[in-house]
Amino acid sequence: MALSASNLKVGDTHEEVVAENLSRGLLVMYAGTSGDYNPLHTDEVYTKEVAGYPSVFAHGMLTMGLTGKMLTNYVGDGRLKKYGVRFTNQVWPGDTLTSKATVVEIRDGECDIEVATTNQDGKTVVMGNATARVD
Repeated sequence: MALSASNLKVGDTHEEVVAENLSRGLLVMYAGTSGDYNPLHTDEVYTKEVAGYPSVFAHGMLTMGLTGKMLTNYVGDGRLKKYGVRFTNQVWPGDTLTSKATVVEIRDGECDIEVATTNQDGKTVVMGNATARVD
């Protein structure tokens, strides 16, 4: 169902769980799909012993993609005109991520939306903005 300006208000929100208990397998699948084989995302020994992190962690673009899927679920396919984020914290295996979209402005045929994705502890991992077409 597409967004309609006639029933949309500033402050309207949409929220979805986009990853529940994020798996290491998903990180490896994303590495294969994206071609980003940085060992920080897939090689536990390298990540801990060489890089000094507690574990492998998710690609930022994977988190952006999960957030973007929530956004297109909300605004409808083919309606997203602009989308950008800032990565604010790492995402670890086992994390549960919830994304939220909030309408901040409505104008002729478009609406501006703020997006944020948080982990199970309420820590923001991605924040950004989008613009979508509305009827």
